[in-house]
Amino acid sequence: MKLIFSLLVLYLNFSSVLTRGAERSLFSTSFSDFSGSTRHLFEGNPSETSFDKAKGYMTNAELEKAVKEFGRRCSNISRIYSIGKSVSGFPLWVIEISDKPGVEEPEPAFKFIGNVHGDEPVGRELLILLANWICDNHVKDSLARLIVENMHLHILPSMNPDGYALKRRGNANNIDLNRDFPDQFFPMNNDEEACQPETRAIMSWVRQIHFTASASLHGGALVANYPWDGTQDKRRYYYGCPDDEAFQFLASVYSRSHYNMSLSTEFQGGIINGASWYPIYGGMQDWNYVYGGCFELTLEISDDKWPSAEELPTIWEYNKMSMLNLVASLVKTGVRGRIFSSDSGRPLPGSITIKGINYTVNAGRAFADYYRLLTPGKRYEVMASMPGYKPKSTSIWLEETATADFILDPDSKLEGSTPRSICDCSCDSKAKLVLPEFLLGFHMEATLSSTTVVVDMTAPVVAQNWG
Repeated sequence: MKLIFSLLVLYLNFSSVLTRGAERSLFSTSFSDFSGSTRHLFEGNPSETSFDKAKGYMTNAELEKAVKEFGRRCSNISRIYSIGKSVSGFPLWVIEISDKPGVEEPEPAFKFIGNVHGDEPVGRELLILLANWICDNHVKDSLARLIVENMHLHILPSMNPDGYALKRRGNANNIDLNRDFPDQFFPMNNDEEACQPETRAIMSWVRQIHFTASASLHGGALVANYPWDGTQDKRRYYYGCPDDEAFQFLASVYSRSHYNMSLSTEFQGGIINGASWYPIYGGMQDWNYVYGGCFELTLEISDDKWPSAEELPTIWEYNKMSMLNLVASLVKTGVRGRIFSSDSGRPLPGSITIKGINYTVNAGRAFADYYRLLTPGKRYEVMASMPGYKPKSTSIWLEETATADFILDPDSKLEGSTPRSICDCSCDSKAKLVLPEFLLGFHMEATLSSTTVVVDMTAPVVAQNWG
């Protein structure tokens, strides 16, 4: 009888971790589809009780207190807001960090999301540490200052506070939130009203704020995962999205800045295409890219899903520079700019496409600003378009970052039907101003760190990065 009971306990302990962040198989050799994908989910005793694991971690009440205390202590560069509530009614608190928090600006926005799975709590602890580090160092540290002054960083420490309280993967309804988003390949979760409140809160959030990129923090492995997360036939193989090279670059920014992620013997360079690792459907990562226009990574930051709280300072030190460099990549890489109308000088909320990449990035509605993440060291043809206007393009050689502003001419063939700028009536004065350089016939400005191109002619302008 004792033998049977022991075997039952062992079976339950192992079967409880066969899901991602902890769902990659522990027994990869038993499943031909998952060969080479070993897991190391527990470094300690698998029979530890949930109570023991939670010791030293913040409770939900303590997390809420920490968020509000941060807001009071760092009010000059932050604001605290909620995007909704969990099933059990706990607010989904967000910390926004910027030199002008809560003010819409022509700057990129990045979001971090932690604790998507209730039993993967390391991310929520690290995100509070990240916020406090930026607060303490934004005056004296150049990287922290770059983030505060040039973008808006939004931090959601816990997407699943109910699951955390219950010490389980799913939310209060026992739903895996990372399977609850509409899927691009299969008709699942298409009725958004039937999705979980936490999922709906994320989708509404992404539609309200024009995020350029984001990352969610998970546990159960040590790797930076990038799209696609699934395949059209549900088989396991490498399936890259249109921006596969850019995603590999972003994932490598995180991995190479990490203490040892890039040294992985399991994942080459510490990065992995999700579909080649373990296909999932209804995931938040692919939804962000397909439906939200946001480049999202899934970051597995700890082999142990729930390590001892004593390990948190070390895990923070291992991940700190990775988190900072990933956020800063929005400012330090890619092409950015604004789109204007030649007849009125007003911003046009048009779209940006890159020749050879089947993906469209939309400009912001208020300032018509865009931020297009691209792999450095290559030449790109960038085209801006807007219904009712003639598209224009420019060729750039991207060393690190470049700026390409476009001035579009109304299409005479569509005279009388040219749409007005979204900002013609209601935007604030900043959005209506035309840059002085445009009025002076300014065409090109090159600096040591970036390239700026103003495209106000039909022929493409080739922008070279000097230095």
